[in-house]
Amino acid sequence: MVTVFGMSLSGNCYKVKLLLEQLGRQYVWQEVDIMTGVTHTPEFLAMNANGQVPLLEITPGRYLAESNAILCYLADDTLLWPAEKLQRAQVLQWLFFEQYSHERFIAVARFICKFLAADHPRRAELPHLHERGQRALAVMEKHLADHAFFVGERYSIADIALFAYTHCAADGGFDLSAYPAVGKWLQRVRAQPNFIEMM
Repeated sequence: MVTVFGMSLSGNCYKVKLLLEQLGRQYVWQEVDIMTGVTHTPEFLAMNANGQVPLLEITPGRYLAESNAILCYLADDTLLWPAEKLQRAQVLQWLFFEQYSHERFIAVARFICKFLAADHPRRAELPHLHERGQRALAVMEKHLADHAFFVGERYSIADIALFAYTHCAADGGFDLSAYPAVGKWLQRVRAQPNFIEMM
């Protein structure tokens, strides 16, 4: 049985929990409040030198970090991680997009709006974050206008990765009503077996 060190309010951690639930895998969830600085203690840094969650303990003392790497590992040999070479590369394409062009704007805007004070200096970042986040949502909208899911017309870890912060983008000030195809895709993801909502 694997152990997940994660924070329930984090979209990156939610990805891992959602996948485990949908695979029907047994796991132990170890709640970690990153706001307390616990991920920068010597004990945690010994498990993950980058000091971040989620962190997967595969066997005692054997760890895997980075949410999308964990998705690939857990979904191996399942229908959620395609066996066909090109489709597997396309899943990776969307996972890289999610981390480079999506999460770093939409998730950061959510963090600023949801967890920082209304007068916090980082709110000055929001116009830039909204511009770049809307660009990412527009890329998704264009793809989803002609496709039910992101790869091979079937649900995969690409959808899990992109769902995690898209479904709560309104927390960061994004108006998802401007992206109807994205909205329909969110409904399709929620309709998947063993779906769970983020805390």
